[in-house]
Amino acid sequence: MPVQVGRVGVWAVSRFMQGPAALDAAAELHELGFGALWLGGASGDLRLVTDMLGATRRMVVATGSVNVWTEPVGPTAQAYAEVSSAYPDRLLLGIGAGHKHMVERVTGQRYERPYGKVASYLDELDAAQPPVPQEARAVAALGPRMLALAGQRARGAHPYLVTPEHTRQAREILGPGPLLAPEQTVVLETDPEKARTVARQVLSFYFVAQNYTNNWLRLGFSPDDFDGVASDRLVDALVAWGDVDTVLARIDEHLQAGADHVCVQVIDPAGGIPLAGYRTLGAALAQRS
Repeated sequence: MPVQVGRVGVWAVSRFMQGPAALDAAAELHELGFGALWLGGASGDLRLVTDMLGATRRMVVATGSVNVWTEPVGPTAQAYAEVSSAYPDRLLLGIGAGHKHMVERVTGQRYERPYGKVASYLDELDAAQPPVPQEARAVAALGPRMLALAGQRARGAHPYLVTPEHTRQAREILGPGPLLAPEQTVVLETDPEKARTVARQVLSFYFVAQNYTNNWLRLGFSPDDFDGVASDRLVDALVAWGDVDTVLARIDEHLQAGADHVCVQVIDPAGGIPLAGYRTLGAALAQRS
């Protein structure tokens, strides 16, 4: 049976989910009713995943995602086998090609043919002993080819930093069966200037990531929208800012556009784990159920 992630989950940067406080936070997120915890930039050894699984009772933990350039298949597949055996039906292995500028700086490899690299990684996961089952893995996907690959060779797709319109297009490519779990960045701040300032700090990191800027162009944005400073139009489309009702409305837009699950990433300008924001969202989601 495929791993069940629920309708709404949490997306968190792995480096923030370290130590005893993070374990307590994971346990609270579970109790707040979030169905899955997605760990961005997760290591293939899955040690952090194991810690998070141990801190919770039923919550699914997903990698969002293991980088195919930096994390060798053999150890990753072996770690998956061990962790999934200890925590059945609670681990989803998300893989992805990462960012060209970061991969080349860290590994010294030429970042070429990311589609082929991901496809080859999936081939190796199939050939591992034991293999990582197709229904237990997801692919970080933005463009049409990678989305199609996610639907054909994995449980489904995990698009990051996208709009509900991208979700609609992704569902058309995937068809009705595969999992579609987009990430949604959130700033719980009603003052437009403050909210957009925080959002721009997040978005500026991706201006040098061609896979993201290309995706924005496909969605109808222009280079002017990310020429040094993110335009209001880009900020408002990619980041759900405002009160809790505004955020819930954006989650609903993704679900209505074809998402099965939305991974919410609440941004804390100071860094760390913004539990207050997740408490607010969790309480509002609980009132709906």
